[in-house]
Amino acid sequence: MRRNIIALYLIKLSKWFSVVMPIIVLFYEEHGLGLQDVFILKSIYSIAAVTLEIPSGYLADVWGRKKCLLLGCILFFGGYLIYSFASVFLAFVIAEILLGSGQTLVNGADSALLYDTTAEYKKEDRYLQYEGKITMIGNFAEAIAGILGGLLAVHSLRLPFHIQAVIAFIGIPAALALQEVKTKSSLQNPLSEIVRIIRYSLVTNKALCYNIMYSGVIGAATLTMAWLVQPVLMHLETPTSWYGVIWTLLNLTVGVAALYSAKVEHFFGRRRMNTLILLFIVGGYVVLAYNLTYAALGILFVFYVFRGFATPILKGYINQMTFSEMRATVLSIRNFVIRLMFAAMSPFVGWLNDLYSLKTAILFSALAIFLPGSLFLFLQFRWEKKLS
Repeated sequence: MRRNIIALYLIKLSKWFSVVMPIIVLFYEEHGLGLQDVFILKSIYSIAAVTLEIPSGYLADVWGRKKCLLLGCILFFGGYLIYSFASVFLAFVIAEILLGSGQTLVNGADSALLYDTTAEYKKEDRYLQYEGKITMIGNFAEAIAGILGGLLAVHSLRLPFHIQAVIAFIGIPAALALQEVKTKSSLQNPLSEIVRIIRYSLVTNKALCYNIMYSGVIGAATLTMAWLVQPVLMHLETPTSWYGVIWTLLNLTVGVAALYSAKVEHFFGRRRMNTLILLFIVGGYVVLAYNLTYAALGILFVFYVFRGFATPILKGYINQMTFSEMRATVLSIRNFVIRLMFAAMSPFVGWLNDLYSLKTAILFSALAIFLPGSLFLFLQFRWEKKLS
C-alpha cells in the first residue's frame, strides 16, 4: 500500500510542479508567436483533452489503472521533451496534443487507483486523508514552482522547459513502480453506458443539465483568465522575475478562498451565490479591461478569490444532484464542457488582441461568458421555481 501511495505522490508532483506556467507566454513571444497563436495552441490542448475526457475513466477501468497512468506520464514527458528543443509552431502543436492526452489519461485514474488501494487493504476510511495529502502536494508544488520558474527565466526562457522535462520524467518510473489492484466492473457495454449517462445528465435531468452547463461556462471563464494573466503582466511591462511570484500568489489566493467556500455558500445561499459568482467573474473582466494599469493586479486577486469560491461550490451542486455510480462520468462531462467552450472561444480572444488590443479581447471574453452564463442561470432559477 505504501508503495502505491508514494508513487502517486510522485506522479502528482511530476504534473503540478510546473516551472514553465508563469513564463510560457513570454517563451512563445520570444519564438515569434502572437497571442492568437498562443490561444490556438491552448485550444488544441483542450481538444486533445476533450477527446479523451469522458472515455478515459472507463479506459482505466478495463485496461488497467497502472497502464493508463504509465501511458499518460510517457505522453506528458514527451510533450515537454519536444518543448525543450523545438522552436517552431508545428512542433508546439504536437507537444500540446501529447500534453493534453497525457494529462487526461492521468486524471481520474490516479484517484481510482488510490481508492482501490485503500479498499484492498481495508482502509477506505483513510482515502480522503491520502487524497487530501496528494492535493496539498500539488498545490504546494505549484506555488514553489511558480517562484522558481520566474527566477530561471531571468537566465533563459528555454531553461524552465529543460527543468520541466526532467520533472515530468519522474512520473514514468513512479508509474512503473505502481502495483495494479484487481477490480470487478459491472459495466457490460461501455459505449451504451456512457451514452446513457450523458443523456441523463444533459437531457433527462434538466436541473443537472443547467448546473453542468453553468459550471462549464464559469470554468471556461476562469481558465481563459488564467491565460490572460501573462499578457496583462506583459502589457504592464512587469519584470520577468516577478512573474513567478505573482503567479504563485494568485494560485495561493485560490486555495485560501476555496477553504472558506463552504462558509461563504452557507451565508449567501444557493441562488445568491450563483448570481454573485457570475457578476464577479464577468465584472472582473469588464473592470480589468478598463484598468490596464497596476490596479489590474488588485482586480486579478479579487477575480481569483471568486475563482476559489466557484470551483468547489459549483462542483458541489453537481455532486448533490448526481448518483454515486455515475458521479465521475458526470464530472467528466463538466470538464468536457469547460474544455470545449475554451477551445471554441480562445482563438478569437487571441485574434482580437493581435488585431485590435488586449482591452478588446478582454471585453469580448466578458460578453462570451455573460450571455451563456446568464441563460443557464435563468434556466436554473426557472426550473427551481417550477418545481417549488
